Amino acid sequence: MLRGTCNRTRSPLQGSILVASSLEAGLYDAMVASRAVVCGAGGLTGHMQSICRGRGIPVLRVDESDLAGVTGEVTLHLESQSIVVESGTVSRAASPAADPSLDDLGSACAVIADLQDIATINACGPDAKRVDSFFIREEFLCLAAGLRPLDAVGGSPADITAYGQAVADRLCRFVEALLPEQRLVLRLLDLRSDHAARVTELAQVAVEPNPELGLHGARWLLGSDAYRDALHAVLGSLRKRLGDEVGRVHLSIPFVNDAEEFATLSRHLELPADMPVSAFIETPAAVHATAEICASGASELFVGTKDLVQFYLAADRGNHLVAGSYQTRHPAVIDGIRRVVESGRAAGTPVRVFALGADLGHYLEQLPTPDGYMMCTAELQQVILRS
Repeated sequence: MLRGTCNRTRSPLQGSILVASSLEAGLYDAMVASRAVVCGAGGLTGHMQSICRGRGIPVLRVDESDLAGVTGEVTLHLESQSIVVESGTVSRAASPAADPSLDDLGSACAVIADLQDIATINACGPDAKRVDSFFIREEFLCLAAGLRPLDAVGGSPADITAYGQAVADRLCRFVEALLPEQRLVLRLLDLRSDHAARVTELAQVAVEPNPELGLHGARWLLGSDAYRDALHAVLGSLRKRLGDEVGRVHLSIPFVNDAEEFATLSRHLELPADMPVSAFIETPAAVHATAEICASGASELFVGTKDLVQFYLAADRGNHLVAGSYQTRHPAVIDGIRRVVESGRAAGTPVRVFALGADLGHYLEQLPTPDGYMMCTAELQQVILRS
């Protein structure tokens, strides 16, 4: 049970319960300062809800019509996922708890939102060293650092260099927090236009009818020389500051469809030959091209099940109205993940599968064993502490 004062503003109020119609990037500071979040829209695996899950911040959704009544002092019953406001109760179905142990995960990867998440995992005792990697999205890193990436790469050469150095500065702090043998994987910038519009002041942002299927991920990276220059500034600063330790930072290409796209983008970015570059498999096309992507030089594969589910089932993961159709255990989804694991194994390329805590047991039963699983920080922490 959790009791607190509702914060209906966009400003941080430490220890409050944030109440918002939906979660978006502009609420980041208010969100991470909160003990819990109540919102009227959004799916379980939306980007902002993923940050909350990583930080162990509960998110409860209520109908839009009930949202106005969530005000003042409220009590959240987390086990039943219910909210008590004076004499009324608004509830939703509880998510089942997962009980697999760390031994079941193989090599574990923590999906993090900021530096605090590394400290959280590595404070879990001796078993923390079995988490061998931390996965951070560049846009989450920017949110935590107050950076506006499109404004920076759309500016002068000095702006681009400053952005690259700022990103490198954050990454260096992350590397310093790692235990021996741990590494950091940076997923390159994948800022959808609707999200970009909320964190951009100067650059022009395209208005797209369907941003989920629009100009982001590898598609956007391929068209930006300025981002390539910013990434070179990141890598140059890392090499200068980390020396031999720079090998602990790996890169991952997001939202890639096939081997040609992966290879073309690798050439476009002019990455060092010794830089490990992995591919994020999150579209059906990429599932069927896994063997070719491995042959194109991918050092590793990460299966992004959150997006893969929505593209397989045509169910927007941020839309609670189609939550019944968004099924993380759907047979088609399981078949797609199985194809990736088997293709990666045949090619000798490591494969890691993202899993929600509630799905981990099911995936362990239904899938051939991948090289490891990825989980958000708070859920992985619970697995470690149970082991």
